[in-house]
Amino acid sequence: MRHFIGYAGAIAITAATFGAPALAQGQGSAARVRDVRDGQVRFTFNLRPGVCGQGRNVWTTGRGNRNGDARSSRDVEYDVECDSGPGRVTIDKERGEITDLRFYVGGRWRANSSATDLGMLGAREAAALLLDIARTGEGKASRNAIFPATVVDSVEIWRDLIRLARDDSRSRETRKQAVFWLGQLAEGPATAGLDEIVGDAAIDRDVREQAIFALSQRPRDEGVPALVQVVRTSKDPELRRKALFWLGQSDDPRALQLIEELLAKR
Repeated sequence: MRHFIGYAGAIAITAATFGAPALAQGQGSAARVRDVRDGQVRFTFNLRPGVCGQGRNVWTTGRGNRNGDARSSRDVEYDVECDSGPGRVTIDKERGEITDLRFYVGGRWRANSSATDLGMLGAREAAALLLDIARTGEGKASRNAIFPATVVDSVEIWRDLIRLARDDSRSRETRKQAVFWLGQLAEGPATAGLDEIVGDAAIDRDVREQAIFALSQRPRDEGVPALVQVVRTSKDPELRRKALFWLGQSDDPRALQLIEELLAKR
């Protein structure tokens, strides 16, 4: 089954280790972006399997949310309902500053003779450039760079997101995006091997899901430890996922510590 995925969705990425040294691989592209004072910069990259898109909507075989209008796009045009790639990023610059970043999947570029096209970037270079913008940019461009970095093919960025989430120089919104996506990347380790367990998972699911939501609304000294306990002990993978979701929204150091532990076990 196909589901929406977006800046507020859930997704898992694949394996080749990608940490701080890989940021250097994006320095050449980052320099080219910096050289543009006013106008638009574009680039493309390969996506992990199972991702497709139309407009600013992105779907995955996992799950997720809607990115924007399915058929309207100022930068990319589409002939099919769900195109499997490549990933496309548009960066707007004004007076040397990045003012916006937009992400699309598939389609083809609309004509724009004034845009600077970096072409098809390698996976590590694309992820490094996006993380550089998240780490050094401002406003929505910084936070919008995080989601596309999570769907670059064959790179693992959770360690970079941990560092970003702990970077006090970043805006709160950017750090929350980093923590949110860390929560989604931690779903696999949190729920591995549990999808065949039935047990009490078949009993009063709606009641238990509502209880998890209620815990997320409690003061953090009450709610966060309880949600951490759900992730550590529940036999129900869906409840673990929901608890992780709300922990990812909490902006609490204990949630970040749990997520880091789960990802370190991968």
